Amino acid sequence: MARPAKEYQAFTSLVDKLLTVPKSTIQERHAEHKKRAALNPRKRGPKSKSTSSASDPDADSGKG
Repeated sequence: MARPAKEYQAFTSLVDKLLTVPKSTIQERHAEHKKRAALNPRKRGPKSKSTSSASDPDADSGKG
């Protein structure tokens, strides 16, 4: 039986390393990335929804 190709061995090694990372660690890294990405003023794509006081109807002091 032939040995697997070097590329296949590298791929399976990478997949094994990826699958051994706990889900909580991945979620933490994702949250950190989202925080850093939100600070970029030249971000591409749709704008994220934010909870600002300007969109809050109770905080509107202009109406009386």
